[in-house]
Amino acid sequence: MHAWLCENPVGVDALSWKELPTPTPGPGQVLLQIQAASLNFPDLLIVQNKYQMKPPLPFVPGSEYAGVVSAVGDGVKHLQVGQSVACLSGTGGFGTHTLAPAALCMPLPPGFPPVDAAAFIMIYATSWHALMDRAALKAGETVLVLGAAGGVGTAAIQLAKAAGARVIAAASSEDKCALCRQLGADEVINYSVHKPQTTLRDEIKRLTDGKGPDVIYDPVGGDFAEPAFRSIAWRGRYLVVGFASGPIPSLPLNLALLKGASIVGVFWGDFAKREPQANAQMMQTLAAMYMKGQIKPVIDQTLPMSELPRAYAIMGSRSVKGKLVMVN
Repeated sequence: MHAWLCENPVGVDALSWKELPTPTPGPGQVLLQIQAASLNFPDLLIVQNKYQMKPPLPFVPGSEYAGVVSAVGDGVKHLQVGQSVACLSGTGGFGTHTLAPAALCMPLPPGFPPVDAAAFIMIYATSWHALMDRAALKAGETVLVLGAAGGVGTAAIQLAKAAGARVIAAASSEDKCALCRQLGADEVINYSVHKPQTTLRDEIKRLTDGKGPDVIYDPVGGDFAEPAFRSIAWRGRYLVVGFASGPIPSLPLNLALLKGASIVGVFWGDFAKREPQANAQMMQTLAAMYMKGQIKPVIDQTLPMSELPRAYAIMGSRSVKGKLVMVN
């Protein structure tokens, strides 16, 4: 097998494409032949030693992938050789094969393509857990999605619309705003025009008739957080999803008091570990929505696995709409 090995987490340039012995699955593991693996923001942080999870060295990055079971370890009952699965395990995806924890593998229904499957779990699980579980989104409410043209943002638009919400999508270019409209956003905000330091808050106010959004979905953080939170509706829920812009913002807590608003943390990874049954039920719901055509990952482009450094460069340029997927 071949894989991109991280022996020194100082950045993408330190990764090397190496031939490695094909491993044998241990108890509770499966060996997967990887067909596709997607890039998520943590995949960039982890090779720079900036992510909260720091795997022992050396490791193969690639948090999310899809493939076919080649061998099963002792105790694995629900998966069989030849079965197609998707998996989000944190590492291991950027190669031709990997050992995956069987408990984290999602069996795929027939007709679920590997490219879509590799781009599915993280964005839809995060967004469903955020909107439906943590924010208890109701039909008729207004959702503001920041970073709306990225992976989790595009998923949030689709799920919020499926729930009957009105969606305002904020993105950084006209191209990205056009994509958000195609996905069903009712209104868009181009924050290269309405910058956080200037008119972002005014534009949110205008698009909500002064009421503000009931739910704010924020995977961006940084300068966007405070003006967005200042615009939130009474009893609004501010979803802290991530910090893709870099800086972790500080919010004045008196704003939560004045708006009767909630600041709600969204950590899907821990939810999946702590509440595995609820997570499994959620994944079944999401897979059924996909098969009915209600949701579909936005794939910016696919690239050969051997071109991973180029994919990282594209991701770093912040030009990606949806997800980048590597294929074998």
